[in-house]
Amino acid sequence: MNIIATATATSTAAPEAFFGKWADMATWPEWNQDTEWVKLDGPFVQGATGTLKPKGGPKVGFVVEKLTDTEFVDVSKLIGARLTFAHQVATGDRTTVSVQVGIDGPLRWFWTKIMGADLAKSAQPDLTALVAAAEAVRA
Repeated sequence: MNIIATATATSTAAPEAFFGKWADMATWPEWNQDTEWVKLDGPFVQGATGTLKPKGGPKVGFVVEKLTDTEFVDVSKLIGARLTFAHQVATGDRTTVSVQVGIDGPLRWFWTKIMGADLAKSAQPDLTALVAAAEAVRA
């Protein structure tokens, strides 16, 4: 898999706050600058499907490929490629949250050229905005 972007942040919010934000996909545009809207076809569970509309791009289907108490992985199916967002949380004195964006498939070179730079540029600001949204849940 070709890694396009990574981002990491720490927070005073509990891991559950992040999973709450990830599960409430209709609110993703509030903290994800590249997303116009997201619709989940049912509950937020492993195997769930949905549709995402990136700003300036076509709608794309996705699946919640993995969902545990520490990890959420969603995969969007592109023509000739799979775009994967792997989100993880870890606890200690503070919660550490991270995201890794990767792409694989025969046309990964094409999709990396089309959207790789934008995804790399937005990963950290989006994660920072997610942290602020998760911390605001407790306020």
